[in-house]
Amino acid sequence: MERRVVITGMGIVSPIGIGLENFWNAIKTEQCGIGTITRFDASLLPCRVAGEVKNYNGENYFDRRFLQRTAIFSQFAVIAGREAWRDAGLDRFSFDDPNRCGVLLGNGVGGLEVDDESHHKLYDKGVSKIPAMTIPKMISNEAAGNLSMDLGIRGSAHVVVTACASGGDAIGFALDRIRCNRADVMLAGGTESAITEYGIGGFCQIKTLSTGFNDMPQRASRPFDKDRDGFVMGEGAGILVLEELEHAQRRGARIYAELAGYGATADAYHLTAPHPEGEGGARALRLALGDAGLQPEDIDYINAHGTSTPTNDPIETRSVKSVFNRHAYKLAISSTKSMIGHTLGAAGGIETIITALAVHDNFFPATLNLEIPDPECDLDYVPNKGRQGEIHAALSISLGFGGHNCAIAIKKFS
Repeated sequence: MERRVVITGMGIVSPIGIGLENFWNAIKTEQCGIGTITRFDASLLPCRVAGEVKNYNGENYFDRRFLQRTAIFSQFAVIAGREAWRDAGLDRFSFDDPNRCGVLLGNGVGGLEVDDESHHKLYDKGVSKIPAMTIPKMISNEAAGNLSMDLGIRGSAHVVVTACASGGDAIGFALDRIRCNRADVMLAGGTESAITEYGIGGFCQIKTLSTGFNDMPQRASRPFDKDRDGFVMGEGAGILVLEELEHAQRRGARIYAELAGYGATADAYHLTAPHPEGEGGARALRLALGDAGLQPEDIDYINAHGTSTPTNDPIETRSVKSVFNRHAYKLAISSTKSMIGHTLGAAGGIETIITALAVHDNFFPATLNLEIPDPECDLDYVPNKGRQGEIHAALSISLGFGGHNCAIAIKKFS
């Protein structure tokens, strides 16, 4: 009999709040965390808005030694991981076998602010001035390494890098790891902090960021709207505790929802653009449904990838229609990137948390700034105001450069 996997803890760092309660309250009250960039002087860039984590001060969470040897994306992962660990009650639990607990995180680009600083020192002052901790701080795997060391997790510790699908894929891989009896508990999700001159400037060069709302930053991320003009970069971390059902029940854990299925595909089409018919995304959705033992009609809600780019939103809509047919028009769909921006490798982790809480609380989050729907985007995207409603099962979609597609299926626990 297949081992069932449930969600017993969650932790979050985001542009609309640090901490699960603050974050979910902000989602339910349609708060937007997008503003003018303060991390650096963006006045000469075409895009000058982002979803920054507000008033972040690492000294409130870590000692100076830890801050000196970690990049911000690692710090976010440890903060969110600690919260998820406590939320699941694992701070009061002793594992019989420490190797039965592991970490599996998604990350897109690693420590970009470290890369920026070190390259400036290399070119300005020479190779001898490159900071000694540059490589250990910068590389993507350090998020999982730092989290495992912080919590004393001695099982596997891995990072998945599949661009903006990274966090979702990490959760899917962790699901498989528990199912195949290699672990009983996994911390899984994603983390990212790429709001730097290099990061924003690089995305500007491929013309994927919003440039038309610099004076109205909270209106810049507008998924499925006719006037959308690109995505808005966000940052943060979303980490979940995934646990084998009987293991969770034996220790009396609170269960938010069941992590029921995972599907992943590759477009094999283009380096940055999705397949124009959304064929790869549709296959990932079908695989997730099949893995969860669900029919299309069982789904009540989808947390869309919904980037607010001219290319993504109609293609993703086609994917949904091809899988759900008439039921597509009965679904509630939303893009919470309208509130926090696109957090790249962290998106799958953060949005799986949103999806799990939506199922747990029977709440459909809103898509902000949906004023004039794109005619090609004609489904129910929960415009501007969230609403209550029964949710038995839901999906979270993450898509990434390179043609990576993944979908996570979550069911109400029973």
